[in-house]
Amino acid sequence: MRRRSLLAGTGAGLAALAAPAAIRAQSATTLRFTPQQALVTLDPVTTTAYITRNHGYMVFDTLYGMDGSFQATPQMVEGHRIENDGRLWTLHLREGLLFHDGERVLARDCVASIERWAKRDPFGATLIATTDELAAPDDRTIRFRLKRPFPLLPLALGKASVPVCAMMPERLARTDPFTQVTELVGSGPFRFRADERVAGTIEVYTRFDRYVPRKDGPLGWTSGPKVVHFDRVEWHVIPDSSTATAALVSGEQDWQEYAYHDHLAMLRRARGVTVRVLDRTGFVAMMRVNHIQPPFSNPAIRRALLGAVDQTAFMQALMGPSEPDLYHVPLGFFCPGTPMASNDGLEVFTRRPDYAKVQADLRAAGYNGETVLLMVPSNSSVLMSQGAVAADMLKKAGMTVEVFSVEFNAMLQRRNRKGPVAEGGWSAFMTNWAGADWLNPAGHIALRGNGEAGYAGWATMPRIEELREAWFRAPDEAAQKAICREIQLEALREVPYYPLGQYLQPTAYRSNLTGILDGFATFWNVRRA
Repeated sequence: MRRRSLLAGTGAGLAALAAPAAIRAQSATTLRFTPQQALVTLDPVTTTAYITRNHGYMVFDTLYGMDGSFQATPQMVEGHRIENDGRLWTLHLREGLLFHDGERVLARDCVASIERWAKRDPFGATLIATTDELAAPDDRTIRFRLKRPFPLLPLALGKASVPVCAMMPERLARTDPFTQVTELVGSGPFRFRADERVAGTIEVYTRFDRYVPRKDGPLGWTSGPKVVHFDRVEWHVIPDSSTATAALVSGEQDWQEYAYHDHLAMLRRARGVTVRVLDRTGFVAMMRVNHIQPPFSNPAIRRALLGAVDQTAFMQALMGPSEPDLYHVPLGFFCPGTPMASNDGLEVFTRRPDYAKVQADLRAAGYNGETVLLMVPSNSSVLMSQGAVAADMLKKAGMTVEVFSVEFNAMLQRRNRKGPVAEGGWSAFMTNWAGADWLNPAGHIALRGNGEAGYAGWATMPRIEELREAWFRAPDEAAQKAICREIQLEALREVPYYPLGQYLQPTAYRSNLTGILDGFATFWNVRRA
């Protein structure tokens, strides 16, 4: 891609964006996309990174999809049959499914893929723990014999949250789930062109011309017919926000995954650009703390710090006060506006912080001046802004703070270290999740209480684990909601992390693109008008 020189200051940026767009000749068959960040991990089973999730859905297909109501819909399967009082599920694959190497997709490939994914995904682990037998009695049949009814089976296999239950050939699916596969051979609508890859700069996908879309189903998110209209999709990484925005406005790029919040007003004024929120669940921000190292190994200290959290300050640092429709507070432990969310216990986040009281409460809880090492991803403007507010909050609360600003993927490596700060460990880190990952306890990784077997931070919360198991067995939605209210109150006692607010993330694209679906960035159904 021809790189643009950086815009020389805000004035130049405004002038460039306000000027009439000099649209270059566009290829009718190539879509040029600016992703949120560089793609580092290629295997969608081995990471919770959303950039890898988006990449994964291009290359791999899933047995079920998820529609705009967060319900599972058949995707690779033509349907299923339930027998034996809900304890026997028989799934039938559609005809014509092929891997990119030309081999047929067989049920045994899917069984191996499910088994690998379930070792990395909490929802999948629960499904497998409930399964007596997972088998492929013939080439198109997948059979689950269950210990008890598990009506959420399709949603477990088809949820759009991370990690992805991607179907791959058995020879690749037998790879250790903590090691990336050596080839990207999927059965999805696009092939990954490893031969054209320039890591950190460009990723290339080409249409898989032997892909057979399903013929029906609600179209949205990952559900319905995946019909591809572009022969080629190029992901161009443009780290500088002004350069990325200028490339979209000029027509050099077709689609910018994340429209930068400080550029929204300019983008809304730009000719030929559409600004839109695809995912109404947005993103939920959090500060995760380390439960096995001081000071946050002390639950009384974790509770005392709750009084310092000003969720509005976190959201306005990102949005500014002029965009109140793009954020929501208070945020609890489930995504606002979805069935399991409630305001139970959230008054702690609606009061203005009294830092003198927080300091006294921390001292009484046993805080002794230990250094809090706060990790902040340096290549995310969103998380940098959140990290600045968090560091200020911790200092006002009387804590000794060291900010470790580091590239996101390097932060992911360090957060696996369980030792003390003095030996390369950490105390807290800033991150965010898609709201769809916080819909319920099934796939809510950060709300697990399974200790050192769980998510970095390693919270041990037996009561939350008990309630999570009870949620799976609840007879109806009303009972599930009641359990989630109890989970939220328990989370406020144990504090696995600090919820910081929900924000909506607009995308921006050239107005001559049509068919962009709600959800995250997917590339089927999109065409140039």
